[in-house]
Amino acid sequence: MATQEGSKVLHEPKLDTILMVEKAIKEARDYPTRVELWKSLPRKIQYQTFKRILEYLEASNKITFNGKAIVWCAVDNQKLKNLLKTAVKVR
Repeated sequence: MATQEGSKVLHEPKLDTILMVEKAIKEARDYPTRVELWKSLPRKIQYQTFKRILEYLEASNKITFNGKAIVWCAVDNQKLKNLLKTAVKVR
């Protein structure tokens, strides 16, 4: 399988690694850059694997890039969930 740049992917990231990166993005105090986020991970992973995870998160609309900064934009906001539970349902 080839990435967008045409380089060969050695292996696909495991679910626990993807979840680790997601958690790091969500818990970041400010929007980190790719390198800042990669260096802050609790477990070290190959940069190629890290980039592959970011490609997946962007393609699934969980993150977006604001210049060099990574911004979490997935709909998993607890306030939104509570609002939807109490909202009037329209048929």
